Amino acid sequence: MKIYSLNHFKLLDNIALKKRSEILDLVKKNIKKSKIQDVLDVGTTSDTLNRSSNFLINNFRHTKICKSISDQKITSNFFLYTIQKSITKKLTRAEINKFSSDLVISNATIEHVGSKNNQLQMIKNMISLTKKIFVIATPNRYHPIEFHTFIPLIHWLPKKIHRLLLKLFGLSYFAKEKNLNLLSKEDLVNLLDRFKDKIDYSVFYIKWFGIKSNLIIIGKRKK
Repeated sequence: MKIYSLNHFKLLDNIALKKRSEILDLVKKNIKKSKIQDVLDVGTTSDTLNRSSNFLINNFRHTKICKSISDQKITSNFFLYTIQKSITKKLTRAEINKFSSDLVISNATIEHVGSKNNQLQMIKNMISLTKKIFVIATPNRYHPIEFHTFIPLIHWLPKKIHRLLLKLFGLSYFAKEKNLNLLSKEDLVNLLDRFKDKIDYSVFYIKWFGIKSNLIIIGKRKK
């Protein structure tokens, strides 16, 4: 699964970069008391052209060990360990042992893994890989602008109608659930609450033009 943007114009990359900088500040503020020895990035992109790509993990360079799980081929020597595998697939015990990390982060990935069941499996896997803290960031479905297509409001319609309209607009890629399945706060909380016996978490927000544009989950495994 490649995560595509409609274009890579500098303006759009700058918007993404600003939002991801805010997410990074929020994450660092909330984990500053934790001793992080290793970090796992879930959903790393192979894109190296845009400054916003892999922004969160690139700003944990001070961490001793960085790892990556992605269904794209990641060749950067920035990572000590990489595996090309979808985060929606079952992990082996050996993979969990190798890739488990103090901090597990995923930015702008969960909306691209497909069905609700796939999203649930992604969260399950992230929890299994978390030694201390996990972070999940995703666009808020109920921001007026949909950030992959930049078409306003139609993503508030029932998903079947939204996808039909995307096809009519010539955006067949984003019309497929396997490529784009947006989440609201309620959707995300309902998924996370399946694991409330294993985790504690808080929901944070980033705003764009005064409206909540991104949902950020910062969670911990229960002891």
